[in-house]
Amino acid sequence: MSKIRIALLFGGVSSEHEISCLSCSTIMKNLNPQRYEIIPVGITRDGRWFHTSSTPEQVADGSWEENPGNRKCMFSADRADHCIFIRQSNGMITPCPIDVVFPALHGKNGEDGTIQGLFELAGIPYVGCGVAASALCMDKALANTLFDAAGVPHCAWDCCVRSEAKDLDALEARLLEKLSYPIFVKPANAGSSVGISKAHDRAELEQAVRTALMEDDKVIFEEFVDGQEVECAALGNDLVSATLPGEILAGAEFYTYDDKYKNGVSKTLIPARLAPQKLEEVKGLAIKAYRALGCTGLARCDFFVEKETGRVLINEINTLPGFTAISMYPQLMEATGLPVPRLLDALVQLAFERAGV
Repeated sequence: MSKIRIALLFGGVSSEHEISCLSCSTIMKNLNPQRYEIIPVGITRDGRWFHTSSTPEQVADGSWEENPGNRKCMFSADRADHCIFIRQSNGMITPCPIDVVFPALHGKNGEDGTIQGLFELAGIPYVGCGVAASALCMDKALANTLFDAAGVPHCAWDCCVRSEAKDLDALEARLLEKLSYPIFVKPANAGSSVGISKAHDRAELEQAVRTALMEDDKVIFEEFVDGQEVECAALGNDLVSATLPGEILAGAEFYTYDDKYKNGVSKTLIPARLAPQKLEEVKGLAIKAYRALGCTGLARCDFFVEKETGRVLINEINTLPGFTAISMYPQLMEATGLPVPRLLDALVQLAFERAGV
């Protein structure tokens, strides 16, 4: 039986470039070499694509970019090709056939539907959500609108575009009709936990809006929820399953990007410290939210459980969650009896299923 040729994409131009490399390293180490032939494709921070022979360790620490064996490459959008074209050292361009793509990319241009559109044009099966679901989950304003329409409970929120943010008096007055300080301020389209601030007053609101606008042209405002931060791992296409939630013990006032991926300060508890019926409620809402936004393959569904009322509120859906050593998604799956190697097998099979292969 021939091996499955899997193109593993990592890096990219988003603010989560470094985390993508760490996720890719984990995936490389856990793909069964008897089943898969891995074709690593690294994307630099300035958007150059290279086929590389680098090790998982070199991918993780970023030194892959210095590999003298790197060769420029590009995907063919021709549906008859199913390949990447590699420019060899002698200038010749050779095709490298692939069966499936695993885009281990986080944030903009990785899980926002853009690169998924390339795979759709090329007719190549790929791991994860499709174009529409990826775009919807990335845009928090659109996601919140659909959550409201589908009856998935969410905290009070509002949004503005760049031009509206210029009149802070009008913006603050509008926000305070619906929200009260402190207010979480987020870029509508950005990577996980990137550009988020907690504003306690007008001065902090002004700075938070500036910070968010560095990442996107649209800003989301959400009420502060005093609650446990819990996350479910969802898996599937038409038939969707979800794990019981795990709990985040943040190392800062709120769960920051560095907490989540880099400094190891945050801790996880699986399952979360909730009553059994509340654990099941969160799990059920994860499946409902996943379906409401049309997700396929995998996603991590993040919630708040309000301490005073017990309300379960969706925060966001992450369509390509981290696969680092401290990432919640693979930990949740392993807790249910699906270790990373078997999880990767399942994700590849779901990619083929979705493509009708």
